[in-house]
Amino acid sequence: MPLLTWRDREKDQTRSSRVPYRLLEPVPKHHYGDEEATNLLIQGDNLDALKALQPYYGGEVKCIFIDPPYNTKSAFEHYDDNLEHSQWLSMMYPRLELLRDLLSSDGSIWITIDDNEAHYLKVICDEVFGRRNFLGNIVWNHSVQSKGYSGKLSGHHNHVLGYRRSGEFELQDLARTEDHNVNYSNPDLDPRGPWRSGDVRNSLVRRNLMYDIEVPSGGSPIKHPPKGWRFSRETFERELAEGKIMFSADEKRIIRKIYLADQTGRVPETLWFANDVGTTREANKEVRAFVEEDFFETPKPERLIQRILQMATKQDNLVLDSFLGSGTTAAVAHKMGRRWIGIEMGQHAKTLCLPRLKAVVDGEQGGISESEGWEGGGGFRFMKLGPPIFDDAGHIRDGIKFEHLAAHVWFAETRTPRPSKAAKNVFLGEHDGVGYYLLYNGILGEKSATGGNVLSKTILRQLPKFDGPKVIYGEACLLPDELLEEHEIAFRQTPYDLKAR
Repeated sequence: MPLLTWRDREKDQTRSSRVPYRLLEPVPKHHYGDEEATNLLIQGDNLDALKALQPYYGGEVKCIFIDPPYNTKSAFEHYDDNLEHSQWLSMMYPRLELLRDLLSSDGSIWITIDDNEAHYLKVICDEVFGRRNFLGNIVWNHSVQSKGYSGKLSGHHNHVLGYRRSGEFELQDLARTEDHNVNYSNPDLDPRGPWRSGDVRNSLVRRNLMYDIEVPSGGSPIKHPPKGWRFSRETFERELAEGKIMFSADEKRIIRKIYLADQTGRVPETLWFANDVGTTREANKEVRAFVEEDFFETPKPERLIQRILQMATKQDNLVLDSFLGSGTTAAVAHKMGRRWIGIEMGQHAKTLCLPRLKAVVDGEQGGISESEGWEGGGGFRFMKLGPPIFDDAGHIRDGIKFEHLAAHVWFAETRTPRPSKAAKNVFLGEHDGVGYYLLYNGILGEKSATGGNVLSKTILRQLPKFDGPKVIYGEACLLPDELLEEHEIAFRQTPYDLKAR
């Protein structure tokens, strides 16, 4: 597969693995609504935040939507959008890798971008997500009024690149409206109701579907299309008998009926018009309802995000936006009954996102609220990035809680997230037939000088029983090799055997 090369490519390929794991610290004064809500609004650099989420949400996110800086060389107030091309690629590549690792096997990612970087983004996304997982390039008609200067093209579209995590992803049909049914009629009073003519030609060459069709009058048969019919002879005979296929009056072609009653939805298209999913002007109006200060010049309308979530998610699925901007993705996900995580840097996490999402919880009626029947409810927690788990020397920092290190150990060993409500227990759990333990911060309540963080015969007797291979993390091990082998124990010394991967 062709690869894109830029100045710091080799460094960028390993950058995500070198980002330190940081803590996510709650800011209770900014929590809002339901105290049990799991939605997260995170303030901080999204590269660090994405790494911090890995131990808890790796492989758990159903849908990611991001609207990264477009590198348009126009000075945005909140984003440095005047990045040299290779710097832009260096910014995107490690973030895409971390986003990929957060996606569930049946998840998808959708990225809005303009012509400046769209084609380069496509190439690096092919590399990160796999070219076979490319879902399509949606063209969004974001503006309807001509703009710019004479002698130059007036830009009226952005791109939305879609990728799946694997073949397990299923694209959902969109809802039908009356506008999608205008081509259905019932001129022959078919008891099955309105219908339209469907294409009978195959798009691929199919030798086994190349057969001529005899006509009722016994005249010249209807020759097969150059690539064959869309159906076998047996299917043709059955549908002809059922009245689903009929001959034209001159017997020179066949008509296959597609019934409106059989259409439960519509297949998503790759051309999205402003009338259907909104414009940048509409998005600006939506944001203005919550904040008076200047904000991003290119917010996305709620209807655009709504359509993506309709195609890619279901109720209670987890949605992530690591370039949250003015909070649109989180607002739409909340109204549609999806769980969400939003990441935004700087003070505008508080000045832009926070007031908007509070209003959503309170039941604001802008955007898609009416179409979704939104009346308010739910809540979210506000988080900020804390210090790295490890210091520059690779040692565990003072003050790191058991839960934080347990989540890191579990993810480092299993590459799966530790459940957020997992019990605070020395036995972290079982994965693929292996039991995992962590001796840290006196978890066993041991009163000795080592606080129970050293694996000894006494500590071994106190550990919850597990019949099978065991991995035990601790500060040191006093057990002889033969005893470790007898009990099927692989000992890992913290912090030296626990890397900030």
